[in-house]
Amino acid sequence: MSRSRRVLPALPPWLAHALRSQRGPVPWSAVTRGALSAGPLLLVAVQVGRTSLGVVAAIAAMLAGINDRPGSRRASVKRIGVPALGGALGMVAGTYAGQQTGAVVLTVILTFIGLVAGSISAIGPVASAVGTQVLVASAIGAGMPLPEPGWERALAYVAGAGWLLVLRLVLPTPGSFAGDFRFDGERKAVAGVYDAVAELLDAVGGPEAIRRRAALTAALDHAQDALAGPRLRRYASSSAERRLHAQYAAALPLAEAATALAWAGEAVAERASEGSRRLAAAVRGNNHTGPLPAPSRSAPALRALDDALLHAAEVFDQGRGGDLHTRPRTPKDRLRAAFGSAGREYGLRVALCFGASSAAAQALHQGQWYGQHEHWYWLPATAVFLVKPDLGPLASRVLNRAAGTVLGAVLFAGFAAVLPRPEGLIALVALSGALIPVATRHFAAQTAVVTVLVLALVMVGGEPQASMGRIGETLLACAIVLIVGHLPMPGQRGGGVRARLAAASEAAYAYLTHVLDEADTPLIGASGAPFERRATAAECRGTPSDRRATASDHRGPPSDRRATASKRRVAPTDRRGTPSDNRATRWTLRREAYRTLAEARTAISLSAHELPALARHTEGADEVADLLERLVDTTTACAVHLDDTGRIGPEHTERLTALLDELAGPVERVGLRPPRTPLAG
Repeated sequence: MSRSRRVLPALPPWLAHALRSQRGPVPWSAVTRGALSAGPLLLVAVQVGRTSLGVVAAIAAMLAGINDRPGSRRASVKRIGVPALGGALGMVAGTYAGQQTGAVVLTVILTFIGLVAGSISAIGPVASAVGTQVLVASAIGAGMPLPEPGWERALAYVAGAGWLLVLRLVLPTPGSFAGDFRFDGERKAVAGVYDAVAELLDAVGGPEAIRRRAALTAALDHAQDALAGPRLRRYASSSAERRLHAQYAAALPLAEAATALAWAGEAVAERASEGSRRLAAAVRGNNHTGPLPAPSRSAPALRALDDALLHAAEVFDQGRGGDLHTRPRTPKDRLRAAFGSAGREYGLRVALCFGASSAAAQALHQGQWYGQHEHWYWLPATAVFLVKPDLGPLASRVLNRAAGTVLGAVLFAGFAAVLPRPEGLIALVALSGALIPVATRHFAAQTAVVTVLVLALVMVGGEPQASMGRIGETLLACAIVLIVGHLPMPGQRGGGVRARLAAASEAAYAYLTHVLDEADTPLIGASGAPFERRATAAECRGTPSDRRATASDHRGPPSDRRATASKRRVAPTDRRGTPSDNRATRWTLRREAYRTLAEARTAISLSAHELPALARHTEGADEVADLLERLVDTTTACAVHLDDTGRIGPEHTERLTALLDELAGPVERVGLRPPRTPLAG
C-alpha cells in the first residue's frame, strides 16, 4: 500500500538565496595568511605602544583578507592593493572631515563620498571593492576617534593591507612545487580550462551540457583574469609565464570545438575528452603531455577538436607565447559604466544609505545634532555592506547581516567575559582572521566572524564592550537599507541588469557580425534573408579534399602527427597555431560575448531573488539571456563549420534566422534597444 508523501512548499526565492552557501575544499593557504595578518599586526603594535595604529592596520588586513580570493599572485596585486589605496584615501577624507566640520557638514561630505564610491562600483569587481573600502574607511576615520592624524592612519591602513599582500606574494601554496611556485595560481587556472573542456565533452548530448558549457565559460574567465594581472613589462618576461600563456591560448580552439559539439547535441565517444584531461594533467605537473588519443573525424566539430589537440601538443612541447585575446577597457568605457544607468542608480542608493546612516549614528551617539561625535562608525559601515548588490539580493543581505551580527555579538560577549586582555583578545583576532577565507562562503558566517574580529580589535584599542549596542545599530542599518532599497528612483529600475544585458547583446551581435564577415555573408536581419557565399573555401583555406587527404595523419601517435604537420598543404599551425587576424579577432569577440553573458546571468539571478517588489522590474531578462546564449553558441558552431568547409551550413542559417526573429520581442519588452543589424538583400 503506497503512502502519500507530504510535499513541502517551495521556499520563496529571496529566502532560498539567504540559506544558500558555497561549497568547496578549505583554502588552507588563505587560512594561513589570515592567521598571520591581523593578529600579529595588532600584537606588534601593542608591544611598541602604538595600539591605535595597530587597530587601523588590522582592520585593513581584515578587509584585504575578504578580497584574498583564489587566483594568481599577479592578479592579487590588483584585487588587494587597489582597494587598499582607495581605503587609505577614504581614511584621510573621513578623518579630516570628522575633525574639522560639524555633524551637518560632515553628513553632506559623507553623502557625496557615497555617491562617488557607489557610482564607480558599477565599473567592475575591483572598482566595487575600492568603493567599499573608501566608504568603510571614511566611516571609521570620522567615527572612530584616534590620537594620530589622518596621514598616519592612512599609512597604517596601507601597511596592514600591504602585509597581507606580501604574504600572498611570498608564501608558496602547498603542493605547488611542480614548477615555478610564483605561477601556481595561473597553472591551476589554465588546467581548470582543460578540465572544463573535458567535462563539457563528456556531457555532450545530455542534460548537463548547458551547465557544463557555463562552467567552461567561468573557467576561461578565471584563467584570463589570472594571466592578465598587472605587470611592469607589456609582455610575459619569463619562460614559465610565456608557456602558460601559450597553453591558455591553445585551449581556445578546444573550447570552440567543444561548444560546437554541444550545440550539435550528438554524444561523442569517451576518448574525445581523454586528450583534454591529459593536457590538464600536463599543465598541473609542468611536464609533457605524452600520447594524446585522436577523436573521430566524422564531423566538422570533431575535426576541429582533433586539429586543436594536435596544435596543443605542439604548443606544450615548444612553449611559445600566446595571446590572451582580451581587449583592455579604456577610460572612456569605465566612465560610461560609472555614469550610466547602473552607476547612477547604485550611486544614488549608496549615497542615501550612507548619508542617512551617518546622520542617524551621530544623532544616536551624541543625542544632539552638533558637537562631538565619537565611536559612531558601526552604523554607516554596516550600511555599506548591506547596500552592495554584488554581495547578494537585498533581502538576503539584510537577513544574513542581522543574523550574523547577533551571532557574532553574542559569541564575542562570551569570549570577552573569560579571555585575558589584551593577550586573549589578540589571539581571538588571529583566529577570526584565519576563519575569514572559509566564512566568505556565506554572508551570515562572514558577518559573524567579522563582528567578533572588529569588536575584539576596538576593545584592545580602548573602546568598551558594546555587543548589544552593535546589534541595535545593525538592525537600524538594515531598516534604513530596506527602506532606501524600495524607494522610487529617477529613471528605470533594474539599471544594473539592463546595463549588463545590453553589453551582452552588443558583444553577441559583434561576434555574429564578425563570423559572417569571415564567411563574406550578409548579416541576417529580422526578415530572415538567406546567406550568400561569395568566396570559395579554396581561396581562403585550401580545399576540403586537401584536408580529407591528411586525415590519416591525425590518427597516429602524437609524435607521428607532429612530424607530418609541416608536410601538409594546410598545416594545423597555419590554421590554429598562428591564427590570422580574423581568427584572433574572432576568439577575442567570442570571449567577450561569453564573459558579458556570464556577468549578465549573475546580475539577473541576483535580481530574480529579490523581494517581489524589486524582482518584477527585471522580469523577462532571463529569457533574453537564454536567447543570446543560444545565439552565441550557434555563432560558434557556424565558425567551426566555416573553418572546415568554407561555408555556413543551411542548418546554421535556419537556426540563426529563427533566433534573431525570436529575440526581437523579448529585447523590447525588457526595455533594451536591439543592436542595429543590416539586412541582406
